[in-house]
Amino acid sequence: MYLKALKIGNVELENNIILAPMAGVTDLPFRKICKKYGNPGLVCNEMVSSKAICYQDEKTLKMISSNDEKRPISMQIFGSDTESMGKAAKFVSEYCDILDVNMGCPAPKVVKNGDGSKLLLNLELVRKIVKTVRANTTKPLTIKIRKGWDDNHIVAVEVAKIIEEEGADAIVIHGRTREEFYSGNADWEIIKEVKNAVKIPVIGNGDIKSPEDAKKMLETTGVDGIMIGRASLGNPWIFKEVEYFLRNGEKMPEISSSEKYKVILEHFETLLKEKGEYTATREIRKHISWYVKGMENATAIRNRINSVESEEEFREILKEYF
Repeated sequence: MYLKALKIGNVELENNIILAPMAGVTDLPFRKICKKYGNPGLVCNEMVSSKAICYQDEKTLKMISSNDEKRPISMQIFGSDTESMGKAAKFVSEYCDILDVNMGCPAPKVVKNGDGSKLLLNLELVRKIVKTVRANTTKPLTIKIRKGWDDNHIVAVEVAKIIEEEGADAIVIHGRTREEFYSGNADWEIIKEVKNAVKIPVIGNGDIKSPEDAKKMLETTGVDGIMIGRASLGNPWIFKEVEYFLRNGEKMPEISSSEKYKVILEHFETLLKEKGEYTATREIRKHISWYVKGMENATAIRNRINSVESEEEFREILKEYF
């Protein structure tokens, strides 16, 4: 049975299907919607800077808010300064059930400071960071990595062994190099190699776009769990769809238009509650693009929503469309 409870450290997840941390996406409203309508075993917040935590940056502190959120929740920190990472680990651990360290982000603004996937070029620093973070948290610790920096630096297996040696409780691996970003196809073979190289749980990430993909990754790599990122955009039901498929061997009935309308409204209302009208009406725009993708007159609704500046206007346009 590919669908199972997954234990990470002392935290047991209801299932082994996990929402990936995504910058600018997996904020509290999005996580709540995914939890309610998809029921992933674990959700992860968008990554936060260890240095910003140390400076007690107000915007960053808001990002680790988890008001009324169904647990468990994983929180991800990033950075390359060991002292800051240790301090941030201690601070963020008060708010989460599982602590995650990002060693895979490919974004230029992250790697230019030596953070994210840039760490895969300095394995000694990888070791120091994992050791320091482990010493500063009693929460289960996971590390998210990539295949490597580029085709000349495929280091996932070596890094995974270091991570295990330094006391982490699980590894998440995305099957692309930093150089690839999100292009081409994820290399599931390297994910299998990492799974075979360590004894701690391994979670596979990359190119899981459908329930069939989820089953195939679990089958071909032997991973303990899967992490879904981009396929959840505009589709918080993906986790439930995967669970249903793994359990029953057939696809779940499609979500109706009225259900989608209801969820978009709820998503917007959660954004309003958390961030206020000005921010909510702007942040919902990208989500609408994802929610209506493939629907009739999607371009027209996207264009109209992209100029919306008030709650009332948003509700009117959405009601009219649905």
